[in-house]
Amino acid sequence: MKIISVADVGIKEAELQLTKKAFDEIELGASMRAKNQEIFGEDLTASELVHHIVRDVRSGGDQALLRYTKLLDGLDLNSKDIMVSESELQAAADQVDAAVLAALKRAAKNIFAFHEEQKPKSWMTYRAHGSIMGQEVIPLSRVGIYVPGGTAAYPSSVLMNAIPAIVAGVDDIIMSVPTKGGVLNPYVLAAAHMLGIKKIFRVGGAQAIAAMAYGTESIPRVDKITGPGNLFVTLAKKEVYGHVDIDMLAGPSEILILADAEASPKYIAADMLSQAEHDPLASSILITDSVDLASNVRCEIQDQLQSLPRRETASASLERNGRIIVTENIQQSVHLANYSGPEHIELLVKDAFHLLPEIRCAGAVFVGSYSPEPLGDYFAGPNHVLPTGGTARFYSVLNVETFMKRTSIISYTRKALDEVSDDIIRLAETEGLEAHARAIRTRRDNIC
Repeated sequence: MKIISVADVGIKEAELQLTKKAFDEIELGASMRAKNQEIFGEDLTASELVHHIVRDVRSGGDQALLRYTKLLDGLDLNSKDIMVSESELQAAADQVDAAVLAALKRAAKNIFAFHEEQKPKSWMTYRAHGSIMGQEVIPLSRVGIYVPGGTAAYPSSVLMNAIPAIVAGVDDIIMSVPTKGGVLNPYVLAAAHMLGIKKIFRVGGAQAIAAMAYGTESIPRVDKITGPGNLFVTLAKKEVYGHVDIDMLAGPSEILILADAEASPKYIAADMLSQAEHDPLASSILITDSVDLASNVRCEIQDQLQSLPRRETASASLERNGRIIVTENIQQSVHLANYSGPEHIELLVKDAFHLLPEIRCAGAVFVGSYSPEPLGDYFAGPNHVLPTGGTARFYSVLNVETFMKRTSIISYTRKALDEVSDDIIRLAETEGLEAHARAIRTRRDNIC
């Protein structure tokens, strides 16, 4: 794992070390390219592959959806068994460990409580001559949540996607989850059953995103798609955006730890590994102004790595995307953290709350030694669906308003309109829109 000194390489090189590849810049591996050649008869980029799948599902409906599910996931389905049955949901709820289910319920309680605080309100205000202005906040009618099910299955993602939608008042929540090998994770199903989600479809990948975006004979079209997935899921969300809304373009998981000399190397190493075990593409970064801490953390990572069940995945992640950057001062550390715009940032520094206002670009901020990132992943209450790849510069965390839309309300009386009609007519004529001006003039002059 690299240790990079800003004093040696300069700030620009340190920034380059924190720059992530865009989704469409990621190259597919040899095995995936060979499979593309076999299925499509040509060597496709990830974006080209997704375009093919989305186009085919849009035009072919269930037939294309099921064909790709068989080709890519090895699951042979028909339209009748694409949706998980009520009996399967109940069976999953009955078979899971009672202690785990109880933990999920306690986590859900925290998530509900946090997201209830976010719920916006409609409002009305009165202006001159009895005119009324307002804004109505309306829940979306139907949303689709995507729950990953590839290298690992995440019941916590069911809670984090569905609960804000429930709080927002969404009428219909459908769920899509990939089912490699034909078996759905019972904890994912139990979490959905606990929240009352009944429309669960055992399909994943770009084909599932296309199905939810355009609708098929079996899967209803939704207004918005949320939830993280792999590269193909992310590119599919990008492909369908505009036909349907999306939450964000989420990539591999990230953690950036900003620490000073007083931070615990053992805590830092554990937290970096907690992200590295997700995926070989995950990113774990330490930025510190302490040379000794940097060295100690690198040693601690190697020690903890030896007993980690997902050691191979974590090692690949650290080798490829792990960084320890030693800065010249804490302000330089803050600059690099904001430049990175990470999904998760931990502040393991003295007077962390004093530094908090300076962190401008992050999906979630974990303040202090006893607020490790997994606390947010599972239990604290804030959402764990967060912007990645530097997009925290402009994206927000998944929240209740993700599942709502705002509509303006305007009601003028005749006297109120008469008072402003000359200004409106003047502006409309300036823009060459005579019909706009006439719509006002007709009312002002009472022309019937």
